[in-house]
Amino acid sequence: MVSIKSPSLVSVSREQALLSVGCLTVVLLAFLLVRQLVKQRRPPGFPPGPSPIPVIGNILSLATEPHVFLKTQSEVHGQIFSIDLGGILTVVLNGYDCVRECLYHQSEVFADRPSLPLFKKMTKMGGLLNCKYGRGWIEHRKLACNSFRYFGSGQRQFERKISEECMFFVDAIDEHKGKPFNPKHLVTNAVSNITNLIIFGQRFTYDDRNFQHMIEIFSENVELAVSGWALLYNAFPWIEYVPFGKHQKLFRNAAEVYDFLLEVINGFSQGRVPHVPRHYVDAYLDELEQNAGDPSSSFSYENLIYSVGELIIAGTETTTNTLRWAMLYMALYPNIQERVHREIDSVLANGRAPTLEDKQKMPYVEAVLHEVLRFCNIVPLGIFRATSQDANVNGYTIPKGTMVITNLYSVHFDEKYWNDPGVFSPQRFLDSNGNFVRREAFLPFSLGRRQCLGEQLAKMEMFLFFTTLLQRFHLQFPPGTVPTVTPKLGMTLQPKPYSICAVRRQQKSPSSNTPYDNCKGDKRLCSERTSWEHKCANDLALCSSELL
Repeated sequence: MVSIKSPSLVSVSREQALLSVGCLTVVLLAFLLVRQLVKQRRPPGFPPGPSPIPVIGNILSLATEPHVFLKTQSEVHGQIFSIDLGGILTVVLNGYDCVRECLYHQSEVFADRPSLPLFKKMTKMGGLLNCKYGRGWIEHRKLACNSFRYFGSGQRQFERKISEECMFFVDAIDEHKGKPFNPKHLVTNAVSNITNLIIFGQRFTYDDRNFQHMIEIFSENVELAVSGWALLYNAFPWIEYVPFGKHQKLFRNAAEVYDFLLEVINGFSQGRVPHVPRHYVDAYLDELEQNAGDPSSSFSYENLIYSVGELIIAGTETTTNTLRWAMLYMALYPNIQERVHREIDSVLANGRAPTLEDKQKMPYVEAVLHEVLRFCNIVPLGIFRATSQDANVNGYTIPKGTMVITNLYSVHFDEKYWNDPGVFSPQRFLDSNGNFVRREAFLPFSLGRRQCLGEQLAKMEMFLFFTTLLQRFHLQFPPGTVPTVTPKLGMTLQPKPYSICAVRRQQKSPSSNTPYDNCKGDKRLCSERTSWEHKCANDLALCSSELL
């Protein structure tokens, strides 16, 4: 017997199936919505804050100038308040007093990193910068600090290596012959090479295309890591499967960088002699071999790649952007630049190269660099932190694992400690006698256990690069142009692309009134430098004009 189904019954069955699927979808969405709204509720004793938009919270408020928005909110809700980043309750610390209380007096409590989906995706919470607070972080931090001392700032010859890189840098600028150029490429190359000497034991030439491409990707990822798409990914990790969006570009960039770093690490580890490290990579591989039998050890080839990438980013971005801002502001304020020139000329007699010993003799140069760091706020929100245990601050209760944002911008613009913080004024770092003075509310390298481990090296680089640059050149904008000082937003605040002219100058004595000397008259042109040292032909005063 043949069974015949009625078409109407088939149609009804399909309609019932679609209705059932639709109902299940609605129920699931309702459940997820309720779950999200529950996550957005502030627990008892939690700091107050601005009202969130259902589901997405306060994410949209961070789309433009988040550091400024957070400081403004602190004027309403107090120095410590909370925001909602799509269900991720986050505490924001504002002002020097609050930041110091948490990062210094409760350093260990605020030393963790949040378990954000983005961090898990990019580094699996390993490496150095994004590593959770514990044995892994302690091991990697100790190795990195020892390497920076042993292969870097603690080595007597390392200052000479920085000075050599300074000469490569100013010589490359000289090739533009005073014509407009964008300094980003050269500054980034020069600064990154100092970190490369520690990590790989070798510098990269300025025309190494592969390394240039990697640095460009690093810089792009610094911007993408705090984009709206990245924040949405942290709140809703399932958007990983959305084929478009900036988060996908971030992931592709990271994969490409890791492949390149693996190749570079393998190359520079060739010829390695165990226990006789030449650089950070060798030292890491020594630790990896020594802990091979320890299953709880955090040293791994994967973490080596993450650590190298993070050290390159951290060692490049802050110093590079500080120098780029400094160049921009010297051209923007020629009176400040002229005073810098005068101080450099008075200390560096006969055009000798600057050394770190000259630092204490150049209080105004130090004041300028400190004001650039304060005013430009290179890393305005630091790197996101988390509480390693329950915390109590200003009467509020912050549960363990809560994400914490340290608004360093609010520290450097804290009216309690800075007069007219919105004005660029190096004078604020000088006393009445013109001596350099340290200011308490100055935290460009953050504070506490997660304080930047490369701070000492960065300060060495900034001083030597800046003084070498201003010793040789006068900086000015192309005629009729003045670039914007509105920063390009990302994890760091960097200048938007600009062009500048670096005009060769003649070093003058303190009593001289002429800003330039074209080496006319009986003076003879100087010989070019041998290695990194300047030498003067026929014992005449050093002339920094171009060789004929």
